[in-house]
Amino acid sequence: MLGRIFKAYDIRGTYPDLLNDTMAWQIGFGASKFLLADAEAAGESTPMMKNIVVGRDMRESSPTLSRQLIQGINDQSGNVIDLGMVDTSMIYFAINHLDCAGGVMVTASHNPPNYNGFKISKRKAKPVGESTGLSEIRKHAAMVDKSSMVRQPGRVEERDLWPAYGKHVRSFLDWHQGAKLKVVIDASNGMAGTMIPRLFGKQSSQGPVPGLTIVELNFDNTSNVFAHEPNPLVASNLQQVRDAVIAEKADLGVCFDGDADRCVIIDEKGNAVGCDHLTALLARYFLAKAPGSPVVYDLRSTKAVAEEITKAGGKPIRSRVGHVFLKQAMSDHQGIFGGELSGHFYFRDNFNADSGVISMCVVLSILSHATKQSGKTMSQLIAPIARYPQSGEINFQIEDKDGALASLRKDFADAQIDELDGVTIDCFATDGWWCNVRKSNTEPLLRLNLEARDKATLQRMLDEISPRLGKRVDH
Repeated sequence: MLGRIFKAYDIRGTYPDLLNDTMAWQIGFGASKFLLADAEAAGESTPMMKNIVVGRDMRESSPTLSRQLIQGINDQSGNVIDLGMVDTSMIYFAINHLDCAGGVMVTASHNPPNYNGFKISKRKAKPVGESTGLSEIRKHAAMVDKSSMVRQPGRVEERDLWPAYGKHVRSFLDWHQGAKLKVVIDASNGMAGTMIPRLFGKQSSQGPVPGLTIVELNFDNTSNVFAHEPNPLVASNLQQVRDAVIAEKADLGVCFDGDADRCVIIDEKGNAVGCDHLTALLARYFLAKAPGSPVVYDLRSTKAVAEEITKAGGKPIRSRVGHVFLKQAMSDHQGIFGGELSGHFYFRDNFNADSGVISMCVVLSILSHATKQSGKTMSQLIAPIARYPQSGEINFQIEDKDGALASLRKDFADAQIDELDGVTIDCFATDGWWCNVRKSNTEPLLRLNLEARDKATLQRMLDEISPRLGKRVDH
């Protein structure tokens, strides 16, 4: 049963049929064994390296799963610092702030309420995926016998890190004195409903931001009722915040996912801002502060991202899709910033980790200065970047995924082709288009992203390439 809930980057399943309390204890035991051994192997066996931070989201099953997870960690001799109900990005902060062996967040992120799971990070908040420890944790969890094992009890300490976390997050807010902005924030009945008041409201140790008006949407996260699925990448889930931005005559909208580690931005016209376009905008902001720095971006992103990074004097670094690869590229290239189409944004000064709320802070910084200095709105800041027509990600159902990719490579052999992640065919300089086709890890699907210099070329190439990829699937 354990094998069904272990994914490429985390542990996730429906509760209690696929993921249950016994499994949570096993996973705690396995995570403790792996994280403590990993810290010791790195020569970091300080007293704090016996500690593992644990947090949980707002789901009805999270308190029970968290208790069982903590018991499993303790029974394998790990000490736990229990942060309570927090956003996932606080886990990354806490691991580094407290210099711990790692951390576990009890969450199913953007999945529906009947799901739950665990996101595991090791020292320095480095992600634990299938190839970086998750398979070892699964093995340890599967082998332990709770009834016959000899317990080596660790301790549990509850800790309130909101003041320290708030100070860290607010350090990214470069608010223009005298600026006034109204922002609609849709917490998706998730952890942003706890986090935003603690960092920007009356509960904040630093108090509200002068000139910032926050209109709250779906902040209640205690009743297990969701106004919409906590996934901001699905267009229908953005309708509430889009409507509210227009009704409130707001300058900006922000929609967070369930565990609040990512967000989607809505401009003052009620339109969603593409995460790759936002990557380009934020890259310019950071490069103005640190000229010449590398910026990492998801290889599915618009050509405008690399163009804007180069124009701003930075070094564009293409990365494979997925937070494990983005974080690794950030570390390898000492990137100042990184962005993904999924809405994850990564920051050098946040331990190379992603953060939804820091992303919001940087957007607010840019917009507060723009409105005071040039009078530009969010849509006006994005318009020059959104200069190429895009298909968006289109899924195709096909059994022979490898055969389809091989056929693409053969049919476009004269193009510039690379296989960093799937197959990228680049004819942008010559014929004005490029595309990336990637395999799904879990389904018989191919995923296509195509971009062109004009709409006619975009449609022509979609008509040419789509039939080669199988049956289109519209989610």
